[in-house]
Amino acid sequence: MKRSAPHAETPGRGVPGRFRGPFTRWPRAADAVLAVALFLWMAVLEEGPGDSMAVRPATGILHPAILLSGVAAAALYVRRRRPIAVVYVVLAIWAPMLGSSYSTLGLLVLFALYSAGRYSDDQLWGPLAVVAAVAGLVIDGLLLDIPWGDHFFGALFMSGAWYLGRRLRLRAGRAARRAQERAAEARRIVAEERTHIARELHDVVAHRVSMMTVQAGAARMVAAEDPQGALEAMAAVEQAGRQALDELRHLLGVLRPDAERDGLGPRAGLADLPRLVAEVREAGLDLSLTNAIAAPLPARVDLSAYRIVQEALTNVLKHSGPRTRTEVRLCDAADGITIEVTDDGRGAAALAAPAGHRRPPGHGIVGMRERAHLLGGHLDAGPRPAGGFRLTAQLPVRGEPS
Repeated sequence: MKRSAPHAETPGRGVPGRFRGPFTRWPRAADAVLAVALFLWMAVLEEGPGDSMAVRPATGILHPAILLSGVAAAALYVRRRRPIAVVYVVLAIWAPMLGSSYSTLGLLVLFALYSAGRYSDDQLWGPLAVVAAVAGLVIDGLLLDIPWGDHFFGALFMSGAWYLGRRLRLRAGRAARRAQERAAEARRIVAEERTHIARELHDVVAHRVSMMTVQAGAARMVAAEDPQGALEAMAAVEQAGRQALDELRHLLGVLRPDAERDGLGPRAGLADLPRLVAEVREAGLDLSLTNAIAAPLPARVDLSAYRIVQEALTNVLKHSGPRTRTEVRLCDAADGITIEVTDDGRGAAALAAPAGHRRPPGHGIVGMRERAHLLGGHLDAGPRPAGGFRLTAQLPVRGEPS
């Protein structure tokens, strides 16, 4: 109950990190600008002497190769959705231009390779595109008599562009998985806290309300003949109501984000059994208690043992009513403690009644069994052969919770 759920984060679709550039904020507009800029680069500039860039003459701008370059640049607009198709379209358009002044289309190949690594999980066609791009670069260098050192650096840039995109994609995938795991852990903690709170509310409210119902019914039955007894029963109802409100305030404090968690630990335990026995006896239950547990228990086991006994007695009052003979025995076992609650009432018959006359099923036995399972133990409950009902729980003291 002292754990607080971390705030769930929604995985982002952009590049990991806090900085979000235009390609992350406005991907469609940025890709359109990129395609237009690369096309203008291809149309206006060409390689000059000494690795310089020169303005292309007007006749060169009207060359059919420029139209093909426009197709390749336009293909980059869909590089996020069809990265593999885009890279092969650009490679196919680049191939006939190798060895000419229009082979600067290799710049588009560089962006296409990056996109293939960044936005595609393909493990075959992406690396093959890198091989094809490097082969095209070597052929272009041989046709233009480019030094082999330039070939090496060109191949390094081509493969590096694809590898950089791939690393960013893997990094983004890991970040998204971590965010999903954090969100799943937050949901798990919230669900566990809600289950814990619901279980505590059920144990407290069901027990107190059952006590109040029994006492109020007894007061109504004897009001005319024994006014003093009716007043005592109503006083017991008032006391049970006050205790229920106190427990509710304690439990609902867990839901307040500014509550002091250190003060919200479990308070009930087997030391409170005498008070519980006195309450159910006042409700009319013929109850005997045998508590043979000597050594102190861990807080979690102590609380669960108390809640199991409390819920078991609540079920006796609910299904069998007052004046039912009930025995509660607690003793040490080989690896923990044993709790046994038996009664000779009609609880088993009520559970086995026809569907039309049966009460709606509650959550008492389910909650008790879940408490036992969380501690690594088990709980069995069912009718006795001679009549009545028996509940047996085994709670380990040192075992790890399941």
